[in-house]
Amino acid sequence: MAAGETLTSSQYVKHHLHHWQISLGDSAFWQLNIDTLIVSIVLGALFLTVMYIGAKRASPDVPGKLQNMVESLCEWIDNSVASTYHHKRNFVTPLAITIFVWVLLMNFMDLIPVDLVGWTITRMTGSSEYYFRLVPTADANLTFGLSITVFLLIIFYNLKAKGAFGLTKEIFSAPFGIWLFPLNIAFRLIDELVKPLSLSLRLYGNLFAGELIFILIALLPWWIQWTLGGLWAIFHILIIVIQAFVFMMLTVVYLNLAQDAH
Repeated sequence: MAAGETLTSSQYVKHHLHHWQISLGDSAFWQLNIDTLIVSIVLGALFLTVMYIGAKRASPDVPGKLQNMVESLCEWIDNSVASTYHHKRNFVTPLAITIFVWVLLMNFMDLIPVDLVGWTITRMTGSSEYYFRLVPTADANLTFGLSITVFLLIIFYNLKAKGAFGLTKEIFSAPFGIWLFPLNIAFRLIDELVKPLSLSLRLYGNLFAGELIFILIALLPWWIQWTLGGLWAIFHILIIVIQAFVFMMLTVVYLNLAQDAH
């Protein structure tokens, strides 16, 4: 859009829902959402840096505020994992901590005013021709990427716990017996494919809806924006935390099911 151009409500919404993209080829399939990559990587690096600093400053005598916060978080997540995951947790608990904190940080970007980044870019560059979305989890590409990673871990833990022969036998014989193996295979395929779909679409749908509501509130007169925006932000904080927790716990549940025998 040109500098100084007044957007209609429809154009405003479309502009804020458009990603900053680069194309890697002629096909529209080979496009990268640069804003999603930048924000998610920066937040991941921030999380790792804070945890590293907390580990370096850890003291067995007088723990600091950061150490207390990290220990409380890790203990809470480990207890949540232990109540659901009935195997050794030396990998799954750190995985759950990473998923919860990283998804939570990405979700919290939805609380930043929708026009703040645009205003900053315009002041820095003098151009209003920009696209930048701040909420990585409102991008289906990222949520599907996370869920596909979980799906690969499910396959790995199935093979690790049961072996190739045991897993093949389970697919063919459970739950209706070997003589109904076509039905068993169909049910198993549906069951396994639904897991990454439910993980990704639940997170994406909730955060996309939240982002869209904030954009619609920004279209209202200034004197009502802060009231409605504040009320929605307070309610949305609950959604943000719950969605991060649900994604973490479903991952743990799926990994536990992968190692349990039918």
